[in-house]
Amino acid sequence: MVEATQIREHMEVRAADGRHVGTVDHMEGDSRIKLTRNDSEDGRHHLIPLDWVDHVDAHVHLNKDADEVRKEWSSMN
Repeated sequence: MVEATQIREHMEVRAADGRHVGTVDHMEGDSRIKLTRNDSEDGRHHLIPLDWVDHVDAHVHLNKDADEVRKEWSSMN
């Protein structure tokens, strides 16, 4: 299980298919990752649950494909 302390600001977030889905803004509590809106196609912040993270190295690697991530993430302003 990945811990929230492993996630750092400005880390690239990659989907299971290797596609870029965003950049970490910061952790929103202990269970959600907030992505930067500057890196978003729609200019909005998006939240993804920590449960979607497969592993962390220099990047945050998710266990879902990019299309699935974009369908299921939460959006903010």
